[in-house]
Amino acid sequence: MPDFNIKNLPNILTILRLIFVPIIFISIFMEKYLLAFVFFVIANFTDVLDGKIARKYNLITDWGKLMDPLADKLTQIGTISALTIKGILPIWILIVLATKELIMIIVAFTLYKNKIMTVNSKWYGKLATILFFIAIVCSLLSKTFTIFSKLTIYLFYIAIIMTLFAGLMYGKNIICKDFK
Repeated sequence: MPDFNIKNLPNILTILRLIFVPIIFISIFMEKYLLAFVFFVIANFTDVLDGKIARKYNLITDWGKLMDPLADKLTQIGTISALTIKGILPIWILIVLATKELIMIIVAFTLYKNKIMTVNSKWYGKLATILFFIAIVCSLLSKTFTIFSKLTIYLFYIAIIMTLFAGLMYGKNIICKDFK
């Protein structure tokens, strides 16, 4: 567990994001979609903030390298899981996203464990994350503001296509680096 001082502010923000995951999940189950929306947006803001602080002030830790992406995935998949269970999203969206993330985790862990290479985020992975963020936000808002209802599924289609593209690009980059 990290030492809680100002030098570890990025790690504290990551822990805060992990704490928000069950709050978002429960809020969706209680049909408090605006509350879930607020916590989801704050969680994603802390993700951006912790990364900027860690890089700017050279506060990158091994704990943060592991937990930050885990917190991101738990926030995203936890929220989509709750929306799927509530019948707001079709299950195939959760299956595609969870499968892709599981493959990415297994590959990254294997590469890290074997000291082959580390997988750094690229523009296409960041774009997929942003698209999922927008789609999830619209899903949460669609229960209160019906204008978002029809738009949401199309945003998920775009996000899924981008996440599959990102997965393929990460795979291509790993294979090309490994077999040169």
